[in-house]
Amino acid sequence: MCAKTNKAWDRCRHAVVRVCESRCGVFRFALAMLAFGSTAVSALEVRQVDHDGERYQLVELDLRHDRLDLRWKDDDGRALASIEGLRAWADSHRRTLLFAANAGIYDQAFRPLGLHIEDGTTWRRLNTVRLPGTVGNFSMQPNGVFYVDQDGKAGVMTTAQWQSKPPAARIASQSGPMLVVDGEVNASFDAKSNSRKIRSGVCAPSPDSVAFAISTSPVSFHRFGSFMRDALGCRDALFLDGSLSQFWTPQTGYVGAPAPMLKPYVGMFVVFADPAQ
Repeated sequence: MCAKTNKAWDRCRHAVVRVCESRCGVFRFALAMLAFGSTAVSALEVRQVDHDGERYQLVELDLRHDRLDLRWKDDDGRALASIEGLRAWADSHRRTLLFAANAGIYDQAFRPLGLHIEDGTTWRRLNTVRLPGTVGNFSMQPNGVFYVDQDGKAGVMTTAQWQSKPPAARIASQSGPMLVVDGEVNASFDAKSNSRKIRSGVCAPSPDSVAFAISTSPVSFHRFGSFMRDALGCRDALFLDGSLSQFWTPQTGYVGAPAPMLKPYVGMFVVFADPAQ
């Protein structure tokens, strides 16, 4: 932290500016926070990546510095329902929001369609039902679970793997289909498919890191899975949702689905700059 003597402060400020000039996104935000005297430091990084003719927005977390949470409802048990609802909740609790994104797929009653764990509490159990054919994205096999365990380590596993040996999760969200399974793009995806939509997904390139990705234009499942594997090095990756997906950061604002496509969210991944009061 910079000591606020004139000379020390100037040296620190100029050093941060030099770093900011060489990197984008998170360092600009960190500089703004530093100018306001905040003690919060984040390793969260926001960047765009072009891959095979498509553009994706990435939000990458270092779990050694950034705590990832999952939120569905407010303190009174009412659904937060949107990123704007989450931001209002954060403001009322004097929390500084750094990142928000939709979690996994939900049902018609606006409940998580599969496993949903917050702060170690299971709100919805693992969904192991296999519907015939491909009745919705969730039923495409294999589907899976993204989680952060009680030791702060992240991972993605298939539903069958979770059912066989569930980790002690602090947060978890089940969705489907898996985009990448053990280093291979999901075999059920058609490389020639013309079904293109905004798509979001998540993986853990290492136990200490998490990468959230969203396409900025419609893409097929196969192209999205290939991006997660080839550009991000994901050995296992999970699809979160499609046309209604959005990410929010202070650097970018909203990225993803246009407003007319939005529906209420059931769960949201969130990173705050500061601890709970």
